[in-house]
Amino acid sequence: MPAEATPPGLVLRSRAAGAVRRPAVKRGGAGGTPSRPRGGGPRRLFERARRAWDRPLTAYYLILGSSLLITVLGLVMVYSASMIKALELSLPAAYFFRKQFLAALIGGALMFAAARMPAKLHRALSYPMLVVTVFLMVLVQIPGIGMSVNGNQNWIYLGGPFQLQPSEFGKLALILWGADLLARKQDKRLLTQWKHMLVPLVPVAFLLLGLIMLGGDMGTAIILTAILFGLLWLAGAPTRLFGGVLAVAGTLAVILIRTSPNRMGRLACIGATDPGPQDQCWQAVHGIYALASGGWFGSGLGASVEKWGQLPEPHTDFIFAITGEELGLAGTLSVLALFAALGYAGIRVAGRTEDPFVRYAAGGVTTWIVAQAVINIGAVLGLLPIAGVPLPLFSYGGSALLPTMFAVGLLIAFARDDPAARAALAMRQPRVSWKSMRRRVKKRPSGER
Repeated sequence: MPAEATPPGLVLRSRAAGAVRRPAVKRGGAGGTPSRPRGGGPRRLFERARRAWDRPLTAYYLILGSSLLITVLGLVMVYSASMIKALELSLPAAYFFRKQFLAALIGGALMFAAARMPAKLHRALSYPMLVVTVFLMVLVQIPGIGMSVNGNQNWIYLGGPFQLQPSEFGKLALILWGADLLARKQDKRLLTQWKHMLVPLVPVAFLLLGLIMLGGDMGTAIILTAILFGLLWLAGAPTRLFGGVLAVAGTLAVILIRTSPNRMGRLACIGATDPGPQDQCWQAVHGIYALASGGWFGSGLGASVEKWGQLPEPHTDFIFAITGEELGLAGTLSVLALFAALGYAGIRVAGRTEDPFVRYAAGGVTTWIVAQAVINIGAVLGLLPIAGVPLPLFSYGGSALLPTMFAVGLLIAFARDDPAARAALAMRQPRVSWKSMRRRVKKRPSGER
């Protein structure tokens, strides 16, 4: 039987395919295994890490994860650092921890509420919050209402063991009100004029600073000044204007420091390695002792020696020193890494948004948290004077924890509100409809109901 003739078109295609196909050339060693280009593995890992870092939800997860980890670790360290202090005051060992835990629960509710609020509601709350804060800060200076703690008249007694420091809420009020003010002026194209950039932002900030300095709390005043400079920088203040405000603030700071022997003494304790005459630098030196005795991995949780009456304020201003003594260099670097992640995420949220209010508010909150952490840790390390400010989300103090957690909720809301992040979150939420559920139900035999 004669063979069937192959169509000419098929012959041409097969020849063309045969011309394309070439035998694989073996490369590499004697085994014939193809050799990979050098650096292919690290490059691939770097590309994967870069793509993961650029995902829309990276800032959201960094803010949420780092803030929660800082708060939880802070609760652990507050319990460890405050036990001896509580026993000295004839209180239960967990007294300060229970108060901080209650503040963390309330702060968590505030953070969740702030994360769910739209930006319009935050802007609507800015003016009432500023008015209430100024009113409370005025009440602090009235005898019989305000309380003095460690020489600072900045507290209001609420009854029982609870006190309130309105100046901590002044930071949040200035950020929200200033962000709304600058956003409205930017929409009207008024920020090109220096008068509109300064008024009324700088006078209101100076009003808050004056009320704070009446109580003698220069540490909080420094943080408020940093927030003001951050808002002006985000608004695009020219160098001359920025330098003028900085010169005025610096002059006032020098006058306030020179006229106070206590502040001059704190300034003289920078880098001190000896308590000095009359133990003037006792706290700064023993903070260094605590860090130095921690080593690489610390003496163990709860095994601090300095908290046994040697180091003043071990659970508030100098809790970072106790962390270094008990958890070592590994623990302190972990805390620094968490604050660095939180700061980076806040900068990323402020830099990628198109909404001016979100940019100013996110930048102000990031400036607040990072500046306060740097001042607190710098004082513990002996690089800066002791300013008496707590470590955000970490140190003991409900008045400081509540507004800070609300501010973190702001950052979470802004990170979620990004269009790309909103779309990514919507894709991850399962959508179940009644129609799809009815389709999955097996059909019953006719007549059954």
